[in-house]
Amino acid sequence: MSSPHTQVPCVIFDLDGTLVDSEPNYYEAGRRLLARYGVSGFSWEQHTRFIGIGTRETLTALRSEYGIEAPVDELLAGKNALYLELAGASTEVFPEMRKLVEELHGAGVPMAVASGSSRAAIGAVLAVTGLDAYIPLYVSAEEVPRGKPEPDVFLETARRLGAEPAGCAVLEDAPPGAAAARAAGMRCLAIPYVPETADDPAFLAADLLFPGGQRAFTARAAYDWLLGGSGPADAAPIG
Repeated sequence: MSSPHTQVPCVIFDLDGTLVDSEPNYYEAGRRLLARYGVSGFSWEQHTRFIGIGTRETLTALRSEYGIEAPVDELLAGKNALYLELAGASTEVFPEMRKLVEELHGAGVPMAVASGSSRAAIGAVLAVTGLDAYIPLYVSAEEVPRGKPEPDVFLETARRLGAEPAGCAVLEDAPPGAAAARAAGMRCLAIPYVPETADDPAFLAADLLFPGGQRAFTARAAYDWLLGGSGPADAAPIG
């Protein structure tokens, strides 16, 4: 069992797939973008390979894979525009995540978002969902040299929070993010977005794992663990 933590000074959330169910919008934005460049039939299964990877890194890989001649910056601008249109129309917050954010805010726990999405996308999603009232600080992988699974975005977020990495806990839905949290020296609570990835080594190395993903996650269990508990029976404490 994990040892209880008496206090977590700061909590850092991944955004897409962790706080909000934005992956359907990202998939649709990517599908439409690729169609513009003559790539048809881009499937959800193909999209899931890139969950947890920054938008620039994703587009760099897709550009190479499909032989697209347009520069990455052009693709990035196109996808961001498509995504912002979709996200502004509809972005759903996972209900238990909203509860957790509200409870942590009420307890005075500093929070931030660290995401592979662009700053514009993060800001738009936080605003349209109302989460910006609770989490005003956010950092994009655009602002650091390397995206997840490297630790840069989490380390920069801790710096802006004025916190030591060891005093931060990260909530993540994808293996690259869990790996980045571990590399940053932060505790990690993992909620796999893709159920088949629950046994990924990066998740198994997390401090607390909800193998059932969002359907198994509860705000109360996470709150209790973050602020001193050991975790719920249906989660898997590591160590």
